Amino acid sequence: MADIHVNANLVPHKAPRKDHRTLSWQEKGAYGFGDFGNGFMFDLGQAYLTKFFIDACGIGSGVVALIFSVTKIFDAFMDPIAGSVIDGRTKIGKNGKFRPVMMISAIILGILTVLTFTMPDVAMPIKIVYAYATYMAWGLCYSFTNVPYGSLASVMTRDVEERTQLATTRQAGSLGAQLITGVAFIPIVTMFSSQKHGYAVAATVMAVIGIAGFYVCYKGTRENIAVHRDPNAKRENFKDYAKVVFTNKPLACLILMTIFTISAMNTNNQMMVFFCEYNLGNIGLQPIVNGIMIGCSVVAILLIPKLVKLFGKKQTVIWSFAIGAIANGLNFVLPTNIYTFIGLVTIGYVALAIPNGITWAFVSDVIDYGEWHTGIRKEGITYAAFNFSRKLAQSLAALVSSGILALTGYVANAHQTERTLLGIKGAMTLYPAIALLSAAVIIGLLYQLSDDHYREIAADLEEGKWEKGTIGDQDN
Repeated sequence: MADIHVNANLVPHKAPRKDHRTLSWQEKGAYGFGDFGNGFMFDLGQAYLTKFFIDACGIGSGVVALIFSVTKIFDAFMDPIAGSVIDGRTKIGKNGKFRPVMMISAIILGILTVLTFTMPDVAMPIKIVYAYATYMAWGLCYSFTNVPYGSLASVMTRDVEERTQLATTRQAGSLGAQLITGVAFIPIVTMFSSQKHGYAVAATVMAVIGIAGFYVCYKGTRENIAVHRDPNAKRENFKDYAKVVFTNKPLACLILMTIFTISAMNTNNQMMVFFCEYNLGNIGLQPIVNGIMIGCSVVAILLIPKLVKLFGKKQTVIWSFAIGAIANGLNFVLPTNIYTFIGLVTIGYVALAIPNGITWAFVSDVIDYGEWHTGIRKEGITYAAFNFSRKLAQSLAALVSSGILALTGYVANAHQTERTLLGIKGAMTLYPAIALLSAAVIIGLLYQLSDDHYREIAADLEEGKWEKGTIGDQDN
């Protein structure tokens, strides 16, 4: 990797100012609006782009699986680049380091969201090229939107409880977007006689709301932690980044866990419209099922601060994964019935939504752990490494979803065979059960950054200390 100029070290021998100002609920809520806006653009691709490509555009399910896999792997490698560029910003104005990048990128992301759901009437090879190009461009812009947004929380506060509350508002925003898009998107599409026209209009509506959500976040948040950066920091290369990222064991654990949890959630979201249309026999049930499933999750995540206070982040996550694995497993082995399906899929989704919310607090913790462990602070590159795992998970979900459709003989807009119906059900329920069980084992055995240990790290950082002495005294 070529050397990249990154100015992210703390000023030698100068400890950060202690800032114990309590965040207002207005600030916490505004931060959550960022993921609310994000969801109106990100969730569309995860839940509906597969069906748009296959059913509305006529692209084969095997080709769609390849499109998603290739573009998501491409996206995954864009995140470290985005993190490097953002960490290397030397001119930080009154609006902070992360917020301006986030807002400008969000506007471009909204435009690209519409383009991904707009397919010209051209020959099939050109359609496929267009699908690759627009979704790759979307992924690149998403990196420059999501990396600064995720990094923002780490410079708003270091308080454990307030970070949990920020994680809660972020998850509330995400689920709120999932709820609205999950209930409204397909009905908007079906208002039009042309599927392609319906998808484009629905995507436009969602993109406008998404940009508005990011604007609320931009206006309502501030970067409160005084992280001083050396304007004369040396140029750093791949070895320096490897030191920051690959020596962070808690981060590695989160990366492994996230590959399973996000692939489970995305597979659920992608297959829901197929399951309702073919296994339940009525695509009109999709908004109803999503409304119940995601609506209950929105209510459940309000319990995150209380659960974390009672049991700690780690134990809350482990037990949630276990409950989700059991619910999804039962949904696979029981005969398909609309009532048992809705009940169990709701339990499984709630049990996934709670730890996914807590994960954002984990991410802020491992950013500080990385600074404490190495003496070097890299919000952007650390968050990008975590986001890398989310992109791999999205690629895995695409392989599971579109791959199973291809392997079981799915035919667009037609009656499906029993083999195809079983494949849809397996992707919808069995895969999430296996994935959540794997995530529980990973977080239970590998993640060692407890809340008490983090509080000690936060205290050290406020005094300008790191694991081996005073920040600025280590060899770079």
